[in-house]
Amino acid sequence: MTIQSPVATAESTLMEIELPDDVRAALGAELVTLPEPTRDIDWSTARIHQIFAQLPTETLQRILDFGRHPDTPGVGHVRNLPTDDRLPGTPRDGDPSPEKVTFVAEGVLLGLSGLLGEPVGFTTEKKGRLVHDVVPVEGGAMTQTNQGSSVFLNFHNDIVHDATGRYDIASPDFLVLSCLRADHEGTAGTYYADARDICRALDTRTLDTLRSPLFRMNAPGSYVRDVAGGAEVLSDPVPMIKGPVAFPEVSAAANGVRPTNDVARAALDRLQAACREVAHEVFLRPGQALLINNRKGLHARSRFTARYDGRDRWLQRTYVRRNQWDIRYRATSGKRRLH
Repeated sequence: MTIQSPVATAESTLMEIELPDDVRAALGAELVTLPEPTRDIDWSTARIHQIFAQLPTETLQRILDFGRHPDTPGVGHVRNLPTDDRLPGTPRDGDPSPEKVTFVAEGVLLGLSGLLGEPVGFTTEKKGRLVHDVVPVEGGAMTQTNQGSSVFLNFHNDIVHDATGRYDIASPDFLVLSCLRADHEGTAGTYYADARDICRALDTRTLDTLRSPLFRMNAPGSYVRDVAGGAEVLSDPVPMIKGPVAFPEVSAAANGVRPTNDVARAALDRLQAACREVAHEVFLRPGQALLINNRKGLHARSRFTARYDGRDRWLQRTYVRRNQWDIRYRATSGKRRLH
């Protein structure tokens, strides 16, 4: 699949950052001493904040601004980050590797996440873990989930099943994706289509339809698989685009969007086509990360070949909320960050 570069706009929707070599080395020298960070996540994130204070002020401000202002880019590509000197085999089941003995990658992931907000976990995604290992899993190769590899993962944002019927309210504000190992051929692409670029590519009638509550989101694949026994669990009818014209928010479920009529179905098809027209394309490599605003745009992933040989593509991911107050009704007893 060919993804076209976005039409030039007055304001770029992609932020590019490359750390100087000395900054990378200084961060790595301290991150390598970290214990496994999720054992005491509040202490670890405080310590990692101290370490990331070594970033140049201009770089630090760019990342902070990315997270706090509505007019900043929706996706950031950060390069030349520190890495673990030695990696075990890529996990085959999506669970953490018990053979990983240094935690530089986890420190990088949590350090970037902490500049955007607070990492949170959800009981129905990766067993509530804060650090997600995103790897191809043989039984999920054809699915529209993070286990997939053999199919194009459609443009979506990460949503959370919620008993209220609204799957966009409790969803993460940001994702951070950090690359530990690329796929064998280096062809796995990650795409991001910013809602501002999408809206510019659509006609008024289609936009009006997408702003109407004519769409039902299917719950995430993990929820459907692990909780619902494979049955669809659809949201209330909702719009796919909402918010001010200058700062739109877009929602789309990876596991399926069900239009309520033919006009909505045509608008959904046009939306997916617009995403392909305007998407930024990134081929993640070790020492690189993507900062993804989960509300300003939609992301996707190309198909790639998985071999299940311990050398497959291995990303780590966090879900990040600017605050947890609005989802306090989902709080899990005794677990501050688990919902």
